[in-house]
Amino acid sequence: MVGEQPVCPPQLLLRGWGAVLLSQCLSSVFSQIPDPELLPTPPPKKPDPVTSETVVFWGLRLWQVIGIFAMFALAVVITLCCIFKCRIPRTKKEIEARHAQRQAAKTYANTLETVPPLNELTEIPGSNPGASAVQTVSEQVSTQSENSSNLSVARASEEQPSSHSLPDTE
Repeated sequence: MVGEQPVCPPQLLLRGWGAVLLSQCLSSVFSQIPDPELLPTPPPKKPDPVTSETVVFWGLRLWQVIGIFAMFALAVVITLCCIFKCRIPRTKKEIEARHAQRQAAKTYANTLETVPPLNELTEIPGSNPGASAVQTVSEQVSTQSENSSNLSVARASEEQPSSHSLPDTE
């Protein structure tokens, strides 16, 4: 027994070689699997195109944001024009005509200040204070129509109807 070498049963030998072969195969298979860091990544997703219905912020669409901004800008422009009284350039003729119109308005206002009050204008000196001083328009029209009818009657009586003229029909 001395000097004898232990003998491995053949099954153990196959198992050892099998393990070596298996590890060799696995290492060759794992070497073919690429590293995830080196794998090509998919291209980044393209952003959606910007349209008028694109939500910009706070749930507002692009056209609503543009409208709000335009209204704000218009309000600022109108306010500035009212404060600083922006004027549209005019021709020399228009400026002179406007000046003449203002001068005429001033002189008219000055002459109106010199006109006496209405109650002083309607009084007739020397008349009864209780009597109507000024006739109304309807009174004037009725007196004129009476005068014209009286005159036409007087003229008709003065004229003699001739045989050549036609009779008047009123």
